[in-house]
Amino acid sequence: MARDRERFGLSYWESKMPELPEVETIKRELEKTLLGKKISEVCVHHPAVIREPSVAKFKSGLEGLSIKKVLRRAKVLILELSNGKALAIHLKMTGQLVYPGNGKEARVIFKLNDGKALDFNDRRLFAELRLLDDWRSLKFIQNLGPEPFDLTTDEFSSMLAKKKAKIKPLIMDQGFISGVGNLYAAEALFRSRINPERQASGLSRKEKDKLLSELKKTLLKAIEHKGSSVDQYVRLSGDKGGYVKFHKVYDRENKPCFICKTPIKRTSLGGRGTYFCPRCQR
Repeated sequence: MARDRERFGLSYWESKMPELPEVETIKRELEKTLLGKKISEVCVHHPAVIREPSVAKFKSGLEGLSIKKVLRRAKVLILELSNGKALAIHLKMTGQLVYPGNGKEARVIFKLNDGKALDFNDRRLFAELRLLDDWRSLKFIQNLGPEPFDLTTDEFSSMLAKKKAKIKPLIMDQGFISGVGNLYAAEALFRSRINPERQASGLSRKEKDKLLSELKKTLLKAIEHKGSSVDQYVRLSGDKGGYVKFHKVYDRENKPCFICKTPIKRTSLGGRGTYFCPRCQR
């Protein structure tokens, strides 16, 4: 990991990974375009993105099957297939799904019986494709915490009560709460007027309730606008998401706060770039 940081630079490792709104957007678009279609051929141009099984078994295990259901768990897409197996797709930092694809940047091409193709692009080869008998058995899935939408205020308050961790890294911890990453954690904390370095256990009940409410509202608004294209994320069509214009603090270092005009600050917290207003967020 250290060598990779030197190779790509710290700014790369602070790049925005698609979060719940981006993955949910793609999931909904896949539902509209791919349900019921058959995978006629799988062309693998770079085997590194296929984590299991072997490339040969991956191809043979998908060809001839239809896509019966599209699911999302946290930041993972799941395509349930006509034989009961599932294709799990974790986009990580630079993964993209594009339909209809042109094959120019594709690491894997899924040719469909409609004569079109679903391209899987991944510039840095960090994304993961898995063909699984049961996607629920995937260790990463089993270790995920609840999503914000699944929590009541009482449950959320109880979860935070004994946590000595700083609040921003905590709500980005996928084992604690799943689906929230760097961007939406920063935005929800600003809307809650909570400093990202505050200890979770030190938040008042009112602050906890406000934070959960703002997490939910921020994620829903981002889904409504098809996610945030601040790095490699694109929608299934290849178009960019439109939520960037609603960002209050993320990637706005030294720009005036929309509320108090104080310059937005950027610091490093938990190894990630963190944006906040030093006056509004206490």
